[in-house]
Amino acid sequence: MSHVLAEIASQPACWRLATSAVPKAAAALPTPGERVAVIGCGTSWFMAMAYAGLREAAGLGWTDAFTASEFLPSRRYDRVIGISRSGTTTEVVRALATVAPGTRTTALVGSLATPVAGAADATVDLSFADERSVVQTRFATSVLAFLRAGLGEDLTPAIADAEEAVTAALPRRWADADQVAYVGQGWTVGLAQEAALKLREASQGWGEAYPAMDYRHGPIAIAQPGRIVWAFGPVPQGLADEVAATGAEFVWSPADPMADLIRAQRLAVARAQALGLDPDHPRNLTRSVVLAG
Repeated sequence: MSHVLAEIASQPACWRLATSAVPKAAAALPTPGERVAVIGCGTSWFMAMAYAGLREAAGLGWTDAFTASEFLPSRRYDRVIGISRSGTTTEVVRALATVAPGTRTTALVGSLATPVAGAADATVDLSFADERSVVQTRFATSVLAFLRAGLGEDLTPAIADAEEAVTAALPRRWADADQVAYVGQGWTVGLAQEAALKLREASQGWGEAYPAMDYRHGPIAIAQPGRIVWAFGPVPQGLADEVAATGAEFVWSPADPMADLIRAQRLAVARAQALGLDPDHPRNLTRSVVLAG
């Protein structure tokens, strides 16, 4: 079994550990009303997007998400949260160094003795979710589970859905699809982005992601038989019928969207294996981007 498959399967257990870590780490989490920025790169940025959508929707305060290289230090925040599995991502270290004086900073990392951890005022140790595969799966979702629990969410139903998702049957035609468009609304736009990234990383597949309402404004033009439109969370009225009319397959699950992401992760790996690719070591990728200078 590849490392990534074992890591995907371990997500329900990791989410339990993540939720249990919240009481001890409460001081590192935003309080209601704080202005917050969440930063990361790649997968970590998409988890930041999801958290920002959830926190704002809950009415807990202004929350922005940035890819770390595009962080705007001119904006004043009460707290900046940096996410980095390796703890070595150069852009995150640099962004944390630019926050305004008096801004509290928190690092969510998979390894403590690292530059990102050292650059923050407070650090949350999520090393139980660290991974051997280059492709991120359980660390990303464990970060989001931790942050969702920090918002007061009960993740018991999501964990139950995740336990089903790790073994649910995946039709072979999904792995054979020549294109997948992932769509979401609100916080699940970040999940759609992450699902598309997994398809590209693990299997060199053609994966795209869009806000579900915006999918009609151009991207639906490429929908056709042999392709998939996969929706996370609530679906805009009429979208499923419009996709069906193109001949593309519309995929949706009533499960918690974070649990449904597990199916998308598994699809990316299944496609990689069908093509004879190594999903643990995608071409052109390393575990962390560390820049010179």
